[in-house]
Amino acid sequence: MHKRLLILLAGTSLIVGGCSLAPEYIRPEAPVPDQWPQGTAYKNAEAESGTVAVTELSRERFFPDQQLQKIITMALNNNRDLRLAALNVERARAMYGVERAELFPAVDASGGGGKQRFSADLIAPDDSRTLERYSVNLGVASWEIDFFGRIRSLSEQALDEYLATEQAQRSAQIALVSEVARVYLTLAKDRENLKLVRETLEAQQGDYNLIRRRYEVGVATELDLQRAQTRVDAAKRDIAGFIQNVARDQNALNLLAGSLIPEDLLPVDLSSITPPEEISPGLSSEVLLSRPDIIAAEYRLKGAYALIGAARASFFPRISLTTSIGTASNDLSNLFTSGTDIWNFGPQIVMPIFDARVWAAFRVSKANQKILLTQYEKTIQTAFREVADALAVQGTIDQQIAAQQSLVDATEKTYRLAGKRYEQGIDDYLGVLDAQRSLYAQQRVLIALWLAKLVNRVNLYAVLGGGGDHENNEQGD
Repeated sequence: MHKRLLILLAGTSLIVGGCSLAPEYIRPEAPVPDQWPQGTAYKNAEAESGTVAVTELSRERFFPDQQLQKIITMALNNNRDLRLAALNVERARAMYGVERAELFPAVDASGGGGKQRFSADLIAPDDSRTLERYSVNLGVASWEIDFFGRIRSLSEQALDEYLATEQAQRSAQIALVSEVARVYLTLAKDRENLKLVRETLEAQQGDYNLIRRRYEVGVATELDLQRAQTRVDAAKRDIAGFIQNVARDQNALNLLAGSLIPEDLLPVDLSSITPPEEISPGLSSEVLLSRPDIIAAEYRLKGAYALIGAARASFFPRISLTTSIGTASNDLSNLFTSGTDIWNFGPQIVMPIFDARVWAAFRVSKANQKILLTQYEKTIQTAFREVADALAVQGTIDQQIAAQQSLVDATEKTYRLAGKRYEQGIDDYLGVLDAQRSLYAQQRVLIALWLAKLVNRVNLYAVLGGGGDHENNEQGD
């Protein structure tokens, strides 16, 4: 019995290595230019002195702000969306294990024994009235031999799906890190706006008090007093709005971090933040192929090729094998030495003649391969567009900030001059009001542009694949 069992199991290693009918996979050409866009908007797109290639950049180096680093670590440890992504990876790994197990036979063992007592009238003289019998069985139940690679192709598809899910987890991590940084910077912007509007209210309240005294002595008109009152009320309204925005930003950051963030880790304003590193995408768009969403799309495309192989294999015969090896004896002590061997061998062959479902499955697998190919190409094109957009912002944002800073300086001078002319009685208060309103608006635009510059660095880091420490970008590192 033992020799037969060894022969059966040894043959397994040869049989499971059957052929595959899946088409050969060749990576499709990327449907985007080899180089990044050129032109006035992209003059800063090429690597300059002081910039670092994204493939050489770790997350810790890109985000040098220590408070932000601590919040990112909290999010990587506690965020529930990232935890769900990790659980999806575990499920995909288990599904691959199920498909992989189909390649090998399931061996089971069973044993039994019993006693039967007979009447003295039914036995011969000197025979025992009690009959004992014991048995042991080792069997393989309905195992499909994968001659044409059907099960192997399904196993490869499950592996590709698992690897794609693993990349989806990496995508979720990059998205989480970048979103934490964006909300952190937005909170800093809203706190800076709140600081600005409080300073503005203080100045406007001073103007109102001055005009009220002038009005009481008959120097200022009631119209000037009411105009001053409108700016005070508008500033109070904006203060309440920015207090609300700050609270909502903190709530969003707490949700991303998965727990309450201590106040000492929150930013005071934009100027208090150590800005993210300025990076370069390199010269070639081939860097996009390291993006996790593109890698995941390619794994799913490979899985579609494997499903075609499984569908092709369905046109060929399926051979299933049922085998069992048993031993029976009347003596438990001599069961394996003097027992009777029982060998059952039951092959079953299913030959498809015509099955509409097989043909339909084959057509579905071919259509699915074309769909996933198109999705893979679109993913690359979308990634190229996202990087190009970020490069366009990077190439022009400094010019916008410089122009806006000059505009703020000029508006501030206009406001001071308008105030002096009003005090000297040359102009009415309307000129002061317009200059002050314009200054406040331009200061807010300048803050928004600084936020756009910092957030764009985060966006560029994310759309280029999250830096060069892919192996170290694991949950909770």
